[in-house]
Amino acid sequence: MWQIVGFLLVLWLVFVVLGFVIKSLFWLAIVGAVLFLGTAGYAWVKREALRR
Repeated sequence: MWQIVGFLLVLWLVFVVLGFVIKSLFWLAIVGAVLFLGTAGYAWVKREALRR
């Protein structure tokens, strides 16, 4: 009985940690994508300004 409860507690802890990591990485990916697009847009505007 206690082995099953212990296994379930460890399994629950793994799910909590994985959920936190995946959620954190998801938001980090969103921030990275926004910063990448912002930098690319800034470089494109600067390139167009240098052409003129």
